[in-house]
Amino acid sequence: MNLIIDIGNTRTKVGVFSKEKLIKKGVLPKDWSIKDLKNWLGKRKVLNAALSTTAGLKAPLEKELKQSFKYYLRLDHKTALPIINAYKTPKTLGRDRLSVAIAAAELFPGKNCLIIDAGTCITYDFVHKDKKYYGGSITPGLEMRLKAMNAFTANLPLVARKKLTETIGKDTVTSIRTGAQHGATMEIEGFIRDYKSRFKSLKVLLTGGDANYFAKNLKTKIFVNPNLVLIGLNKILLYNVQLSE
Repeated sequence: MNLIIDIGNTRTKVGVFSKEKLIKKGVLPKDWSIKDLKNWLGKRKVLNAALSTTAGLKAPLEKELKQSFKYYLRLDHKTALPIINAYKTPKTLGRDRLSVAIAAAELFPGKNCLIIDAGTCITYDFVHKDKKYYGGSITPGLEMRLKAMNAFTANLPLVARKKLTETIGKDTVTSIRTGAQHGATMEIEGFIRDYKSRFKSLKVLLTGGDANYFAKNLKTKIFVNPNLVLIGLNKILLYNVQLSE
């Protein structure tokens, strides 16, 4: 079995795979230890592990991880990949963006894929049908939009997200809410239209913490899978384990 550890901006997500099948997923506590990880794994016998991090990792913890598994991989810009990475600055490319592109290429071979990851930021990533990743775009996520309007103005309040029933805000609070929520939804629709006009047989995938929210509000038919980052990281791990044998 394989263990995937994805340390993001706000939390650490973990998943256990039996070959290519995700059999367990969860979230580790803040400032987790190797003991927390082993408690979460329980009696599962994991041979290989891959780690992706945007926040860094303390050296003692990484040393423990290396000692705990037969094969340990920390994803970086030099890691061997099952697709071609044509991004001009691979060292600065978010590991999550690369992972969802790889997951899409494996799930939909021979298709042009636009992957939308709706989390802290909303990222748009394009992988060509020839398994070549080109890049995409990064914009603020829902919570970031709401917080930014409060942080960068003198009088706008911090507004919580709620279900919308109309597109016209009738006061300042609902104007902020409709602006952030409808604005993000319309942005996504616009990106999808643009990519569809340029690439035939485009498959659109949606993932991330806000995937379900957007899936309910988008008019476009879309493939939703909240686990694309984990799936992509597992693909990378499997590929590197095979190369090492």
